Amino acid sequence: MSETVLMETRGPAALLTLNRPEKLNALNYDLIDRLMVLLDDIERDDAIRAVVLTGAGDRAFSAGADIAGFAPSVRRGQAVALRDFVRRGQRMTARIETFPKPVIVAVNGLAHGGGSEITEAAPLALASDRAEFCKAEIALGFAPPFGGSQRLPRLIGRKRALRMILTGEPITAFEARDFGLVNDVVAHDRLLDEAFALAGRIAEMSPLAVAACLGSVTRGINVPIDEGLAIEAGYFARMVPTRDIEEGISAFLEKRKPQFQGA
Repeated sequence: MSETVLMETRGPAALLTLNRPEKLNALNYDLIDRLMVLLDDIERDDAIRAVVLTGAGDRAFSAGADIAGFAPSVRRGQAVALRDFVRRGQRMTARIETFPKPVIVAVNGLAHGGGSEITEAAPLALASDRAEFCKAEIALGFAPPFGGSQRLPRLIGRKRALRMILTGEPITAFEARDFGLVNDVVAHDRLLDEAFALAGRIAEMSPLAVAACLGSVTRGINVPIDEGLAIEAGYFARMVPTRDIEEGISAFLEKRKPQFQGA
């Protein structure tokens, strides 16, 4: 299991690499479980301020769920399929979506099925100009199970999402950018450099403020505006007694670069 996701640190960011290139980085149970363990480790490490998530090899970020791996769970019936497959995948995408440090997905190739669902869940995403996105589940006889039927329409609109979900037709990286599924498209050989540059810019900010921004947007986006404003106010109130807010205001008034400590 330890080799299904690789981890290394580069300055203030961690690089997580889905590492099943011979299977186009398909999401089997071991990979999902390993990714969750590593995210727990990263959350506890104050020196890591951002996460870059990519796939091994040049062909795929992830081709989606490992069909051979989950098929036995489906054949054992509803209870097992929901417990072992659907809930495991939904916990993974929810963890990425609500992670208190920014997760930047660097889509280096195919992002089909679950690979697209990871991209949909991540707060930030860059795509290689070779990337391709596809909601392939319908060809297997089921609907997206890892949150794709809920997140994708919220990101790109109901009609665009339903065309992808109902036909299984892929879209290009540039269409994904224009639709709002990814932030930007970059040259393939520059993908990780651009992802780490983005991570570095965010890492210069207060980690408490970054977590507050992530939480406020993620929690507030799907509730009525009045509830969202209350969530926003609550995160601001948590920042008021911190040294970071005092440092940020003082640095602005003194016309210098702030030195945030995460406290």
